[in-house]
Amino acid sequence: MARCIPVFLLLFLVSGSTLFSADEKPNIIFILLDDLGKEWVSCYGADEIETPVFDRLAAEGIRFENFYSMPQCTPTRVAFLTGQYPFRNGWVNHWDVPRWGGGCHFDSSKNPSIARVMQSAGYKTAVAGKWQINDFRVEPEVMVKHGFDDYCMWTGYEAGNPPSGNRYWDPYIHTRAGSRTYEGEFGEDIFADFLIDFMKQNRDEPMFVYYPMCLPHTPFVTTPLEPEAEGKIGMHKAMVRYADHVVGKLVKAIEELEIDDHTILIVTTDNGTSGSISGTMADRLVRGGKTKTTENGINGPFIVYGPGLVPKGKVNHTLCDVTDLLPTFASLGGAKLPEEPVFDGLSFADVILGKSEAGPREWSMAMGGQNSAALTNEGVENMWYFRDRVIRGDRYKLWVSPAREPVKLIDLSKDLFEENNLIGNTGLQSVVEALFAPVADQLTKDNDPIYLPLAPQPWDVKVKAASGEWKSGRPGSEITYTPDSQSAGKAHKGKKKE
Repeated sequence: MARCIPVFLLLFLVSGSTLFSADEKPNIIFILLDDLGKEWVSCYGADEIETPVFDRLAAEGIRFENFYSMPQCTPTRVAFLTGQYPFRNGWVNHWDVPRWGGGCHFDSSKNPSIARVMQSAGYKTAVAGKWQINDFRVEPEVMVKHGFDDYCMWTGYEAGNPPSGNRYWDPYIHTRAGSRTYEGEFGEDIFADFLIDFMKQNRDEPMFVYYPMCLPHTPFVTTPLEPEAEGKIGMHKAMVRYADHVVGKLVKAIEELEIDDHTILIVTTDNGTSGSISGTMADRLVRGGKTKTTENGINGPFIVYGPGLVPKGKVNHTLCDVTDLLPTFASLGGAKLPEEPVFDGLSFADVILGKSEAGPREWSMAMGGQNSAALTNEGVENMWYFRDRVIRGDRYKLWVSPAREPVKLIDLSKDLFEENNLIGNTGLQSVVEALFAPVADQLTKDNDPIYLPLAPQPWDVKVKAASGEWKSGRPGSEITYTPDSQSAGKAHKGKKKE
């Protein structure tokens, strides 16, 4: 029997408040797609594809317009897990642990975890999909340490183990039973079926489910629904449609289990589409923005669905970013955040529940990305002492350079494709100062990944330099920096041809 949540239990949100009674905590299903910009989601105006499941969830829930991720995989995922910006958790750049090793790993003893936070509130927790920040050969049970009761993970490419490169057809997957190839199967089906089975087994308890989907990240492949798909664009479209289909399977299972009236499901992305792929919105060509801090790289789809809990058919423009999800989920689940470490995120649970149109943020931020890290004799270090970042308010967006200086200002209300730099406009100096103000509260030197080194392995990359010698942008040094520009899109008379 489905549980009904009385309206009087939706209490006014304050810091540390309980939104639901202990017996009525909502299930939270968080789906993080890999490399999917708005230009490939039809409810956001994509011209070249239909995504009926995403469209339905948006029509029956809330479609957010200003949700920021980081511009690349690892920074986004660790920001989600920790509720911290990359400058604080140290994962500013992409570091592929199974491939490069070097003793680096996402250390459960040194970093917070959203799954452990949800466990503290009585949630059963599961994860399935992509990880890449631990090597399961070295830490076979690390997902339990991070707070997941069960798991089903693509291992990531493990250096020296070619089968592990497969995430789609014949995937190489790690579970409690170990790692192996699943011949003839499609990875995303295995992950979805695993999560559906987990929900069946735990339907009478509150559940936190994290699904970091592999789709539609390269390599380009055919899918079970479109085995004849051809070419880069053809296979990319098939992969996006299959991601939509898999989410539909999960929604159907939630409905059949009769837990939809106390389940909140969120669909978003880790960053924009790969730069090798372009789509169109309103006949404008939009290039994939992955690794860039232009809007096409960091302002992605974010859809929240939950019949009976989440308002229906809303479009919301409040500012929020990926660091906000940990405190938001904690608020929804009645979890109390520890006083330490520092969390950068702010809860917007009241927006999700329809109690407010605006969240607590006056600004949001994105930073990091690319493979600009290396192994030194002191461990993995980021290239920059202070990584460039963007900070935006409701209307304006400011670029801050590695020299810790404002270098570009965009009026997003008039210049969505970010072509006109207003930084020298004296009439906007107060805007620059207001957006630059948060930088004063941020670390003067970005942290490097925080971990106790693992034992050396045969596949570890070689040490690149002594500690600090590889870093760029030392205080007082001359820095050459060009902010991302004109990569978000250009006007075209007609639609792009494949």
